[in-house]
Amino acid sequence: MEVIPSHRIQPSLFLITVLLSVIEFSASAANSTTPNTFLRCLLNHSESSHPIHSAIFTINNHSFSSVLQAQIRNLRFNTSTTQKPFLIVTALHVSHVQASVICAKKHKLLMKIRSGGHDYEGVSYVAGDPFFILDMFSLRSIEVDIDDETAWVQTGATLGEVYYRIGEKSKIHGFPAGVCPSVGVGGHISGGGYGNMMRKYGLTVDNVIDAQMVDVEGRLLDRKSMGEDLFWAITGGGGSSFGVIIAYKIKLVRVPDTVTVFKVAKTLEENATDIVYKWQHVASAISHDLFIRLILDVVNDTQKGTKTGRATFVALFLGDSKSLVSLLSEKFPQLVVKQSDSIETSWLRSVLFFADINISEPVEILLDRQPKSLIYLKRKSDYVKKPISKAGLEGIWKKMIELDNTVKLYFNPYGGRMSEIPSTATPFPHRAGNLWKIQYQANWNEAGKQFVDHYIKMARVLHNYMTPFVSNNPRQAFFNYRDFDLGINYNGMNSYTEGRVYGVKYFKNNFNRLVEIKTKVDPHNFFRNEQSIPTLPHVKS
Repeated sequence: MEVIPSHRIQPSLFLITVLLSVIEFSASAANSTTPNTFLRCLLNHSESSHPIHSAIFTINNHSFSSVLQAQIRNLRFNTSTTQKPFLIVTALHVSHVQASVICAKKHKLLMKIRSGGHDYEGVSYVAGDPFFILDMFSLRSIEVDIDDETAWVQTGATLGEVYYRIGEKSKIHGFPAGVCPSVGVGGHISGGGYGNMMRKYGLTVDNVIDAQMVDVEGRLLDRKSMGEDLFWAITGGGGSSFGVIIAYKIKLVRVPDTVTVFKVAKTLEENATDIVYKWQHVASAISHDLFIRLILDVVNDTQKGTKTGRATFVALFLGDSKSLVSLLSEKFPQLVVKQSDSIETSWLRSVLFFADINISEPVEILLDRQPKSLIYLKRKSDYVKKPISKAGLEGIWKKMIELDNTVKLYFNPYGGRMSEIPSTATPFPHRAGNLWKIQYQANWNEAGKQFVDHYIKMARVLHNYMTPFVSNNPRQAFFNYRDFDLGINYNGMNSYTEGRVYGVKYFKNNFNRLVEIKTKVDPHNFFRNEQSIPTLPHVKS
């Protein structure tokens, strides 16, 4: 782990003068000299070997807008009325992170930490009060050690880059993380990310063995120096509540030379309800090597000219197609998967398949940090503990048709390794007893508040309709599927009372331990956002 020297080299007076002369702040910040003194503080903490000035973008910089928008993945938060940061620090070195923390704390400024920008509510780049962004996208090195079967991955890297770099070194190693290649490592891992190998190997955080982070004092820590409590918290409890995660050391997993993928769709007229009903009893209990995602949506019935429900089954099997077909013939014959429905490929290319990229494309496409397209979106989540009756499924189809396909349902099966890991092993608590997780997807391309309101309303309507079928007391949710409908802290300042409202839904009983750790390592709540971990109520923020 690199040790950052405490000695700082002052930048030239000319450089300070130039930067201060061009900086221009929002009207809300104009009444204070704090932003100017903050900028001066950053420059004063710059090292001659790693000067920070090239990492600073003020709103007067011609590249400011492009830097801000480069990592915005939800068009809801890329509008002219969205409040903008007064400054962006695109950290090029660990010392830039340390300077940002030290100076922001000193001048009592709100700091948002961004890696991939896929957070569904824009938590890492939107705020109601004046703020600046610490952008980690340039800290993206990946060091793969195949002999040790590990890799150090900086949090500005994308999952696609991680997969590609592993594939460069080995065809029989992979990592159990998400299926979207452009997702940033920082938020994905620290929030308990998952992927289509979770039934075999668990979550991303179940395969993290070390970390580097900058704490509230500006110190660079690893697992040993931060201690097991803090390490536990940042492996599933959200890193941005506790510090700035620089890198994670991940444990690679073994994958076969050949894996098999398939996508099979069935409409209501093709017995979709019965097949989905059976899927509920099979998907979480079948071989750990098989992951079958279920997508429910609404399509046009070409024969009747009416709307009908469709169930799409998308699968990864860690083995060959012959073994897959044999397994499904025994355990899930209702789906009727033939070898001709299956594609044998490498694990690396299976990532392309799940990302809806042509599997024959060059794998270098995984290095593309930009999503294929940008859309407006809203996400919600649920956990299911008991199979839904056929009558219940028919009611869900009816409601989705009534909502005119404005919301899709993604069912991700659990079981396997997910049921073997204790609920307290990491902050992520949703283990044994959960059959699958639901993601509610509302996507649209039309700009305007009326469309935002409409689609968010439709997501809420379907979410409310699903109440009898999902977990309760509390109704659980997945932290990485951020959802402000669950409650917010106004920039974290109202702390414990408001934080508990959403905290127990994301973390259940693990929330209490997270609060205790937060109170210990960041008692004045410097690292905060709208859904961060609060401090205990007797500690004043």
